[in-house]
Amino acid sequence: MKSFIGKRAIASGVSLVVLIVIVFFLSRLTGDPTDLYLPIDATTEMRQQFREMNGFNDPLIIQFGRYVADLAQGSFGQSLRQARPAMDVVLEAFVWTFWLAVITMTLVTVAAIVIGSLAAFRVGGVFDRLATFFSLIGAAAPDFWLAIVAIVIFAVKLHVLPTSGTGTFWHWVLPVSVLFIRPFGLILQVVRGSMISVLSSAYVKTARAKGVRSNSIIFVHGLRNAMLPVITVIGDQAAAILNGAVVVETVFGFPGIGKLMIDSILLRDFAVVLAVIMVSALAIFIMNLLIDIAYALLDPRIRY
Repeated sequence: MKSFIGKRAIASGVSLVVLIVIVFFLSRLTGDPTDLYLPIDATTEMRQQFREMNGFNDPLIIQFGRYVADLAQGSFGQSLRQARPAMDVVLEAFVWTFWLAVITMTLVTVAAIVIGSLAAFRVGGVFDRLATFFSLIGAAAPDFWLAIVAIVIFAVKLHVLPTSGTGTFWHWVLPVSVLFIRPFGLILQVVRGSMISVLSSAYVKTARAKGVRSNSIIFVHGLRNAMLPVITVIGDQAAAILNGAVVVETVFGFPGIGKLMIDSILLRDFAVVLAVIMVSALAIFIMNLLIDIAYALLDPRIRY
């Protein structure tokens, strides 16, 4: 297991380095940020001074070398917009996204596993048909449309929920609800399909013949063996939210890492963009590592 984790860490590190190089040079192609941070009537001398102070006059390869040197010293640069360390800005936003992902994926995982397992127990029944119908609709519904419809109905028409902010419990209801729908539909379908396969196996039929209770068959004997493909989908969906639910955070004005990324790209805040990429890549690596560990715990063949 240690050697496997080491190999994954090395592969992830190489991928991160390549990603940082690509993003660094591509972000510079968006143009000079000077005009975005100085007044329209700024003089040529003021513009030249701003570029010189931030190193934008140097060739790109020199700028990249300076960035790498700063990284080696643990510095991720300064945010042009907020005039403070870029990593501090990113970590503040990441905390909001982290809790949004934890709350959403906890609700999604519990609901999808329970409903998907019960639907698989009686394939073709009324409950199975309803669960399949609504999960397919949820998996296909675009986030931006759901977010706009939710705002129109619950904020504009009914005036029962706020449209943005994070101050109270009610501010979290709409973002969590919208983010809940798509992963719920996807995971429920995977749980249902995997459980149908497991429940038709010989050992489950033997358990039924021995008179084992339905709840034990579903949640004790069946679910453990059905979880391997489910874990992969859960990990992918969690990583997607952790890396910034860009559309939902933007529509609801949620101060997460996705909205920060969009704002920083538009304002050419290069240091923040690179810091977001680094934190996001690290989140993906940790999520994939947790998935591998969960695989090993569930399947001894993988462990050994």
